[in-house]
Amino acid sequence: MQVVILAGGYGTRISEESKFRPKPMIEIGGKPILWHIMKYYSMFGLKEFIICCGYRQEIIKEYFLNYRVYNSDFSIRLVDNHLTVHREPREDWNVTLIDSGLDTMTGGRIKRIRKYLDDGPFLMTYGDGVCDVDITATIAFHKEHKRLATITTVKPEGRFGVLDINADGQIQEFREKSSQDMGWINGGYMVLEREVIDYIEGDDTVFEAEPMERIAQDGQMMAYKHKGFWRCMDTQRDKKILEKLWEKGDAPWKIWD
Repeated sequence: MQVVILAGGYGTRISEESKFRPKPMIEIGGKPILWHIMKYYSMFGLKEFIICCGYRQEIIKEYFLNYRVYNSDFSIRLVDNHLTVHREPREDWNVTLIDSGLDTMTGGRIKRIRKYLDDGPFLMTYGDGVCDVDITATIAFHKEHKRLATITTVKPEGRFGVLDINADGQIQEFREKSSQDMGWINGGYMVLEREVIDYIEGDDTVFEAEPMERIAQDGQMMAYKHKGFWRCMDTQRDKKILEKLWEKGDAPWKIWD
């Protein structure tokens, strides 16, 4: 199965770094978060990737074009640029990089890569979130229910404290907000049938708006509830949390040696 990754947005909420490079290329532990996402999928035997590029796409394309050099030890003979590689990168991925437009919305990006998709279902996620969801289980769940879309749903951690206040205004309890205080949200990591593209009109279509609403109304969307780790790198605070997990050796999404 192919994995489609949306990597073309501006990343305005983490503009401290995204003004220099696309958000999926912001690094965690010296590697772009896009690499972490792809590495995670590859641990489930998924090695065919389609990356929907847009903003600063040349940075993503240049990274993969020179991936062998960036991730190898080599000697170069300067007189004729002859390259001898001493340590090859381990990833045997096939990566298709598509210009899906600078201002194209999420639905439009999916529609633009239709001709690159194989028959049957494909996986899709965003280029800024990591988790420890069981990808094999999501695929099995999708094939079992036979609907058009499976959405991995998560309960994000709260960012503010919770106050229990009585009628007189007295605070009776103060505690950190937990995931149990939150409702289920779209965590990405979807399994989709090609027919979902028929719900998308064009470049201005936000996939998470009308298309997903209509798919749900048609009874064609199911939730795979993930109760484990999930975090979207939406802000500089999120990046620091992910970086700290990586540095401590506690990154839940790192399931490789």
